[in-house]
Amino acid sequence: MGFFSKIKKLWKTGPETEEAVPTPGEGQPVETLPEEEQAVAQSLRAEDTREAGDWKQELQLSLQQASPRLSAWLDIILEDLEYADHRLWSRLEFLFESLEVPAAEASDFIARFKKWLLDMDYEHISEFRSELQYRLALALDLEDEEDERSRLFIKLSNGLNKTKEQLSKRIDGLLLSSSGFDAGFWEELEEILILADVGFQTSTTLVERMQRRVREEKISDPEAFKEAFQQELAQIFPAQPKKIKPAPPEVILTVGVNGVGKTTTIAKLAHRAQMQGQKVMLAAGDTFRAAGIEQLEIWAERAGAGFYKKDAGSDPAAVAFEAMQAALKENYDLLIIDTAGRLHTQTNLMQELKKIKRVLNKMSPGAPHRTMLVVDGTSGQNVVAQTRLFNEGVEVDEIVITKLDGTAKGGVILGIAMEQKIPITFVGLGEKMEDLRPFSGEDFARALLS
Repeated sequence: MGFFSKIKKLWKTGPETEEAVPTPGEGQPVETLPEEEQAVAQSLRAEDTREAGDWKQELQLSLQQASPRLSAWLDIILEDLEYADHRLWSRLEFLFESLEVPAAEASDFIARFKKWLLDMDYEHISEFRSELQYRLALALDLEDEEDERSRLFIKLSNGLNKTKEQLSKRIDGLLLSSSGFDAGFWEELEEILILADVGFQTSTTLVERMQRRVREEKISDPEAFKEAFQQELAQIFPAQPKKIKPAPPEVILTVGVNGVGKTTTIAKLAHRAQMQGQKVMLAAGDTFRAAGIEQLEIWAERAGAGFYKKDAGSDPAAVAFEAMQAALKENYDLLIIDTAGRLHTQTNLMQELKKIKRVLNKMSPGAPHRTMLVVDGTSGQNVVAQTRLFNEGVEVDEIVITKLDGTAKGGVILGIAMEQKIPITFVGLGEKMEDLRPFSGEDFARALLS
């Protein structure tokens, strides 16, 4: 169900939605009281019932009058609360009821969130508000809402601060110090791009494109130049092709060298999918690291996902095959398979990955449906080399870039997109589950030059 239909349902008028509140002792033998005491007791019960109904009426009115944004709704839900207590759960239940979310799904959402709070030992609203908003955005299909996109843009922009020091601020300085777009300007622009880890070939191509654009559009103003440059950067990123959703389970094969954050990325992907209502299984295909198997199992438990493993040293292709059997048998919607990343034995590694793909395709034609490469955004030009290596070996469908927050080497994203022409689907902007976010080339270009 989409965002506007949810607003429509929240806004609709009709019968009161508050539930009847049972009176104390209802259905049990009641001791006979004198008439005066009975009248007082009845008055107190009526007052309790009115109060229980009043908070729902007040909450519904506040939600109706609020700006139709998830953050505004959450402000109202959390008003006057400091800790996670029964009032928070009652208000969330009422919100879901108002949005006509099925009761079982609403209860499941709240139960999962309560468990997460216990696991994280969080109590204060300030500790978990952001995670709650993220979960609600996914569960209610509101991630594309303007307010949520603005929240993501701010996070992306903040995460790119070090990269902006290397790129956008230097470009601003160049524009201020230059009297025009002469040979010296273009030479210095190319140098700025190369130093920001954009890469030599990509930097050269970008400079040539901007030279042509400045000439054809007769650009002379620094702001007009930045706007044109932002558009040029945004156009570098290839869109993810539209695919027909496969019959479940959809299979994602994650590849990448050790140490790039592959395991935590898998956990965050599982978390996202769970919040979107999918039944998810994780498979420990990196059988060469016993610690890796244990780590993925812990993440699977935290994310509430199913888990499949074999003993350390087992054939990774056998793990993938048996996990696929289990996912089919148990009606999972999504199977995410972890793999080894021992780059020092890259020939054997690529052969293993190809074998896994053959085995999966034999069991379910078309599987794996997505081969996802995970790379570390702090690695600079090494990322381009890794992307080239894995793409030549196993045909990568999409890329996830981790650790983008806090790196001065974010410009490498431009090099990957232009040279490899592989869609970037997610970026990691922190350690929390909510910090793996869908990638937008337009937002990245805007954040980079803001």
